[in-house]
Amino acid sequence: MNTSTLVQKVWNFCHTLRDDGVGYGDYLEQLTYLLFLKLAHEYAQPPYERDTRIPAGHDWASLRAMTGEPLERQYLATLHRLGGEPGMLGAIFFKAQNKIQDPAKLSRLVQMIDAEDWISLDADTKGDLYEGLLQKNAEDTKSGAGQYFTPRVLIDAMVACVRPEPGKTIADPACGTGGFFLGAYHWLTRPGTTLNKAQKAFLRNATFQGNEIVPGTRRLCLMNLFLHNIGELDGEPAVERSDALIAEPRQRVDYVLANPPFGKKSSMTITNEEGEEDRDALTYERQDFWETTSNKQLNFLQHIVSMLKVDGRAAVVLPDNVLFEGGAGERIRRKLLENCDVHTILRLPTGIFYAQGVKANVVFFDNAPKDGRVHTRGVWFYDLRTNQHFTLKTRPLRSADLQDFIACYQPDNRYARQESERLRYFSYDELMARDKASLDIFWLKDESLDNLDDLPPPDVLQQEIIEHLEAALAAFRDVALELPRSRVEGQA
Repeated sequence: MNTSTLVQKVWNFCHTLRDDGVGYGDYLEQLTYLLFLKLAHEYAQPPYERDTRIPAGHDWASLRAMTGEPLERQYLATLHRLGGEPGMLGAIFFKAQNKIQDPAKLSRLVQMIDAEDWISLDADTKGDLYEGLLQKNAEDTKSGAGQYFTPRVLIDAMVACVRPEPGKTIADPACGTGGFFLGAYHWLTRPGTTLNKAQKAFLRNATFQGNEIVPGTRRLCLMNLFLHNIGELDGEPAVERSDALIAEPRQRVDYVLANPPFGKKSSMTITNEEGEEDRDALTYERQDFWETTSNKQLNFLQHIVSMLKVDGRAAVVLPDNVLFEGGAGERIRRKLLENCDVHTILRLPTGIFYAQGVKANVVFFDNAPKDGRVHTRGVWFYDLRTNQHFTLKTRPLRSADLQDFIACYQPDNRYARQESERLRYFSYDELMARDKASLDIFWLKDESLDNLDDLPPPDVLQQEIIEHLEAALAAFRDVALELPRSRVEGQA
């Protein structure tokens, strides 16, 4: 069976299960369990003959030999047993459940997977198939999986600017399904590049470090990486099932590529002050942070700085409020500009994320030595938002839309940049003179305000109105949540 036929076969069965109420997410999970077992079975055969550490009686052979209700019982027993195993095996099957209630359809899925020699397929084929399912799951608004999905063209543009090098570590403290890892992997293995044996081994086993607090999302991430030849069947998972913010990083990395979770409030407040007033059990002690705040993005920003080696580089998607918020936001911004070289901010257009009402930016910065000097000389801003109109369905963001930004960024020598219509430079002194050291900067004129003939199409205009309303509602919710805390602090 050729590649296109196999892809179509997998998709067709997905649609069959959807008719029975099994969504993309559930289908992805069941496909992950069974595909992992089949790959392990293939690796256990000649010429590989690897010890996959899968207990006897809970392997692929025990499943494919059964049908009907015995298969269902065996599948449940296998999921339960493997979920208690250590390493990658336990990570993939952690709290695994059978979501296919019809034993006949489960049997058909087992037969479909059993009919293929998956090892013989190249990593691009397996990976593209799985990534396609992940994107379909993100597009399914009912699943809510879109919050873990960053547009691939944006990831590719960020990676093309940062240009990670072989033999160096890359981290994402909220890695979702692994989009940034795969973007970096594709860059490191792009056509025309040659990796030696040591670099290939490092890429497979030591390059990537991540955190993902949601078990199901972590499972999809690990399988996504594994199908791209990252990680080992019998190894330790590259992604921890833990909250990255809970403690200082155990080791520093060369690069951080990330899109931390949207949403302003965290369920916990991060504090760097010992003996602060009791916040019950919902307080993290982070002495390495500059400021105490309950703002999730500000905490992730501080954490990312703490993750980087000296001269380590970061590209992080952050919402607009991080650029202009007062109080802790302003103090953290000033610290970031002082302690790091914040050199580029890409103002992203609306309509490119699955989460509604998101206005975001990519902030590029390099860590610097703690020597008491101010390390940001100035910031280059690229405005991809003004007079740009995108929607997920009718006008999605494409690679071509980001080529001018990459060219202006000048990854080979960013000190040779020149201002253009959409690219402007603001010195450190200019930024410090702004109210609250705000980095929320625009200079282009919005043409639609002057010429009604230049208004975007109705569907785009409708989407923009929805996003503005969503953003306003989110702001009102934040104020409402902050009021009770302000009253308590005022009474203290």
